[in-house]
Amino acid sequence: MKTTGRKYWRSLDEIAERPQFREWLHREFPESASEMLDGGSRRTLLKLMAASFGLAGLTACSRPVERIMPSAKGQENYVPGRALFYSTAMALGGSATGLLVEAHEGRPTKVEGNPSHPYSRGAASAFAQASVLGLYDPDRSRVVTRGGTTSSWEEFSSWVGARFAAFGDGAKLRFLSEPVNSPSLEAVRKHALSRFPNARWVEYEPLSNEEGLAGTDLAFGRRLQPLYRFDRADVILSLDSDFLGLDAPAVTWINDFSKRRSAESGQGGMNRLYVAESQFSVTGGAADHRKRMRVGQVREFAIEIARELGLMPAGLRVLNGNGEQKFSAAVARDLKKSAGRSLVIAGPRQPAAVHALAAWINEALGNTGKTVTYVETAATPQLSAIRELAGELNAGAVDTLIVLGGNPVYDAPADLNFGAAMKKAAHTVHLGTERNETAVLAGWHLPEAHYLEAWGDARALDGTVTIQQPLIEPLFGGRAATEVLALMTGYKDQRAYDIVRGLWATGGEEQWRKHLYEGVVPGTARPEVAARVDAGRVKAAVAGTQQAGGGIEVSFYPSASTYDGRFANNGWMQEAPHPMTKVTWDNAAMMSPATARKLGVANEDVVALSHGGRTIEAPVFVQPGHADDAISIALGYGRRECGRVGKGVGHDAYPLRTAANFWSAPGARLKKTGRRYMLATTQEHHSMEGRDIVREASIADFSKNPKVLEKHGELKLFSLYGEHDYSKGNQWGMAIDLNACIGCNACLVACQAENNIPIVGKEQVARGREMHWIRMDRYYTGSEDDPQAVTQPMACQQCENAPCEAVCPVAATSHSPEGLNDMAYNRCVGTRYCANNCPYKVRRFNFLDWHKDNAEPVKMVNNPDVSVRMRGVMEKCTYCVQRIQEIKIRAKGEGRRELRDGEVKTACQQTCPAEAIVFGNINDPNSRVSQLRKSERNYSLLEELNTKPRTTYLAKLRNPNPELA
Repeated sequence: MKTTGRKYWRSLDEIAERPQFREWLHREFPESASEMLDGGSRRTLLKLMAASFGLAGLTACSRPVERIMPSAKGQENYVPGRALFYSTAMALGGSATGLLVEAHEGRPTKVEGNPSHPYSRGAASAFAQASVLGLYDPDRSRVVTRGGTTSSWEEFSSWVGARFAAFGDGAKLRFLSEPVNSPSLEAVRKHALSRFPNARWVEYEPLSNEEGLAGTDLAFGRRLQPLYRFDRADVILSLDSDFLGLDAPAVTWINDFSKRRSAESGQGGMNRLYVAESQFSVTGGAADHRKRMRVGQVREFAIEIARELGLMPAGLRVLNGNGEQKFSAAVARDLKKSAGRSLVIAGPRQPAAVHALAAWINEALGNTGKTVTYVETAATPQLSAIRELAGELNAGAVDTLIVLGGNPVYDAPADLNFGAAMKKAAHTVHLGTERNETAVLAGWHLPEAHYLEAWGDARALDGTVTIQQPLIEPLFGGRAATEVLALMTGYKDQRAYDIVRGLWATGGEEQWRKHLYEGVVPGTARPEVAARVDAGRVKAAVAGTQQAGGGIEVSFYPSASTYDGRFANNGWMQEAPHPMTKVTWDNAAMMSPATARKLGVANEDVVALSHGGRTIEAPVFVQPGHADDAISIALGYGRRECGRVGKGVGHDAYPLRTAANFWSAPGARLKKTGRRYMLATTQEHHSMEGRDIVREASIADFSKNPKVLEKHGELKLFSLYGEHDYSKGNQWGMAIDLNACIGCNACLVACQAENNIPIVGKEQVARGREMHWIRMDRYYTGSEDDPQAVTQPMACQQCENAPCEAVCPVAATSHSPEGLNDMAYNRCVGTRYCANNCPYKVRRFNFLDWHKDNAEPVKMVNNPDVSVRMRGVMEKCTYCVQRIQEIKIRAKGEGRRELRDGEVKTACQQTCPAEAIVFGNINDPNSRVSQLRKSERNYSLLEELNTKPRTTYLAKLRNPNPELA
């Protein structure tokens, strides 16, 4: 047997075969494997678990009856124990995603995407999946406080009534909120500003695409919202846009892109993706060609593309070196060849001029109206507005400041020193779900209701409205921003339910119930607008933009775990490994191997980064494929006022971020501190030690010879075991398309929510004890300076000849009649023979009792259909057997014996935005999973071991430009 193909590696230690890596392989579970929970270890664990899952108690108040509508039939005949799904919406980053939320006896336990919503289509992001944990966070704000002491809503109502009655025209009244995309809140805001005409309302969100909207203003003379159609694009150029990752406002972009990544795509063939970026992003990992460059150099690259297309002067050349010019020329020719079917998109870190230039290129190529359209937007300038607000506060021009959500003391530009400015207002009010950095400085702090507790509405990127209906009464007496503003300003309706219903029930009760049931208000999407680029303005703006300076460039990014800091207290997100670095419970100063050598630093060295008289400290993480002379650092860490899970975790990068250097700061200085800091990264955990795991090829080579994906010669295998007979029933199996998968972690967090998988904390992750049933592997191939990346979800392979079953001394793991490798948790005695005998390293052992000593309310976050495991028990993926059984029971009640194809969806499959995971009955030759298993791209992992996995993979194909291959 002979193996061929590329060499794949996970880390720099692995490719260099350093002694540390070899030691880890031989000692995957290090010392103290049988440690007891006592002393400081016990206190740390209990603090972590209490803050992640527990509730110290519930509060209730008398509320009028408000009817909600489940997105399921047969409510009148509801059977206790059967979950109901309710449509609602979650807003993040100024845009809403439609959701379906599962509820058991009135408590939300699981989030899914709403198939009827245009920006969800049945999928959900990792943040949406983890949001249900935030509902039960005991560190949420519970009471109204005044001056740091406990108060009440009644006392606040009396104060605000007297205070607002004396305002007159509101000249000294200011409101500060996150971007308003709720029509009901907008209605109350309009009333407030009409009552107080000289008051001002400022919107601020630390991760907003401010430059992108300013770019449309520059290009078209008005602010417009671009809507991209990646499913229509044959060639895509990303100018520092992580549109498949953290720069995406919704999961729809992933879905559209992945539809065109299949070799079997019926929509015009496989697309081609070019990416120019500094940090190695999820989008860069999916690229056919990735060009690493500093954030400040992307402008030069965009100008060169425009010059090659004839939009900029022929004599203008800004790139140095033949390699860069060859690349830009090939990209430009490819875009031009696909005119009308290409797309150029700029990321939020790029200045307005680059966004305007991208719009001009799209128009020149005939892409406008096809792969990109525009709609009106109500978004207003944010940086200039919050800078002006800080100036008014410092000048004493503000008597009362109302902060509705957000955390500007923590995340506003550092040069504004918003905390100090806020103290100069005579009266300050803060509404928030947690007592954060802004709350502790406010005169009044009001607990805000979680989106799963509050009535509301929200607009998607295209304007489509979704009703946000609550699934549970407020656990801690919180109120929605709409209700608080209505209370302050004397709006005609005081309850959020009445305000929302008044807007959307104009057609009567039947219309209202339909909106609640479907989750989408039809006819609310904004119409497309025709717009022409002012080429002269764009050309002048681009020419006037300064080129990138020298020195070290520091750039700021959203966090894949904490976003902008709002998910810092969410244990599910903190423990989910970063899609590319695999770092958990931390952020780091990421840099290229060449830059690390130049600066004389290594992983976990603590460095001081300075710019403009401001300094932060962070540990180094050497990232293959990162741009040279550049450092990337994630925002949202180092929280000073936060719950017990997130407080003090990571390193705060906001003090280095100013209004002038909002996304990147060129010319920074780095100094070694001489200290070390431990980073818990999973990139070497459960290593496959060079075994045949990933298969990929170019689509051209695959089209000529499909056997190019074969890694072995002809295998002659036999088994000591007899074949299982599935002729009279189901044989469950799964197919995962590596071409579609981008490694976004949505499946990992969905699996954790569905199957009651515990978090273990940073120290235990560092020991290799993370409990995730899905391991999101990331492999590199090529040089350490400029590698390609591929991701691969890895869970129990549900083998026909399962090595785990033969060695279990108590038959705790066994083969079911439908082919599942079942686990009887009550029989497991923890020998770990099964884990030692599993070649895929996908079984997880409960070294400690992660659920022990939790208070009774802990069960509110757990799925009652899945048992909670204890210490000494092995666990692993079960293909969501509880969902299989649920559908079987439903089919039996309908008088059916056969299950329909696609009727059973595992949690990972349900949420996957890329639709990369397909589950079904492989005994049915017409099922989708059976059809995929017949693909020439389909292969089994470690097939030479003859374990016969029922989870198979479709090999990854890339579509490189022949000019650059």
